[in-house]
Amino acid sequence: MLSVYEGFFSGGARIVHSDVVLGLGEGGQQYHRVLSIHGEVHREATRQRMEDDTCYRSLTASGVEVTSLGRSAGLVDGSVAASVFSGPELAETARAMAGADVILSLKEQPLALLNQGGLPRRPVVVCLHRSDPENQGEALDELKAAIADGTVVACVCCAESTRDAYRAAGIPAELLHVIPNGVDLLRFRPDPAARVAFRASLGIPAAAPVVVFAARYATMKNVPLFLRAAREWLAREGGGHVLMCGAGMTEGNPALRADIACAFGADEQALRERVHLLGVRRDMEAVYAAADVVALTSVSGEAAPLCLIEGMMCGAVPVTTDVGDSASIVAGHGFVTPADPGAVALGWTSAIAGRAVFAPVLARSRERFSRTRMIAAYAALLERVHASHAGARVA
Repeated sequence: MLSVYEGFFSGGARIVHSDVVLGLGEGGQQYHRVLSIHGEVHREATRQRMEDDTCYRSLTASGVEVTSLGRSAGLVDGSVAASVFSGPELAETARAMAGADVILSLKEQPLALLNQGGLPRRPVVVCLHRSDPENQGEALDELKAAIADGTVVACVCCAESTRDAYRAAGIPAELLHVIPNGVDLLRFRPDPAARVAFRASLGIPAAAPVVVFAARYATMKNVPLFLRAAREWLAREGGGHVLMCGAGMTEGNPALRADIACAFGADEQALRERVHLLGVRRDMEAVYAAADVVALTSVSGEAAPLCLIEGMMCGAVPVTTDVGDSASIVAGHGFVTPADPGAVALGWTSAIAGRAVFAPVLARSRERFSRTRMIAAYAALLERVHASHAGARVA
């Protein structure tokens, strides 16, 4: 198997897919390699080098071969890789594809490369992780073209909302297979010791209410809404703290600084001091364990937000806007709120008050969000694809 990434940069889709690659390679049942179009990207006010990425490090540490075409790009929300590739880039891609029986495309953006003429003919499975196909630039056209010529033989949708959106956009229903996201339950679990240690590292009292917002700095995440809700909540919760982590969630991001100034105002320094900007973290299990609430304020694009699942499995109560499959994910486990700062802030307060009630419900739901279940479903689909296309391989 060969997985093709647009690049290694912060985001739930790359985390899920990399975990799937690792899981599918366990036990030697399948052999996986990864080809990345970009060697580094600049987005969310952050330079993200492939070699620094947590997913890259996990893959290579486990023996997965990762190569790159070496491109560097300043990507923005919704952008795709340039569709013009050089001879050496196509030769490298052909070499990577030659040894594969099945190609996995992480989202539809890599199809700009895989649709190039002269490459080996292999069945392609596209892994879809959003619910707004019409908002992906030329990527939807690339997906339709690859389906029309028989290159794409299946699409994995991480959410029901993803399947519904792509079917409505004209993708044949029989190609769309839903495999919900799952997480490593040994890593993402309530951890009282990590909770105390992480809070202590930030000077947060053990009994203080804490809300975590794990997201990259992007329009779809609606950071201004989160910050307005945080201002209201912090003003009411005298001892509360807010954690913001992800690409662009640092003081070095001028757009984020402007958002904070707009939400909090010049006279709210005391409240601002209880907002902790943590940037990209490699210890998200500890961040979530330290929190009482995991918050999501997105307005579009989400499918099955990984932050809600990871946070819940660590004991944080989810509070989210109604986007993608978020409502079904948190049903019975937390709260869905309108995209209004007051409503969001009240949702956080209700979640903290009900945390003891939600704890046993979250514990009983762990198997539903298991990585093991997710990987088994991927393995079954890929084996079917391989079996149905065995013998049809064209160099």
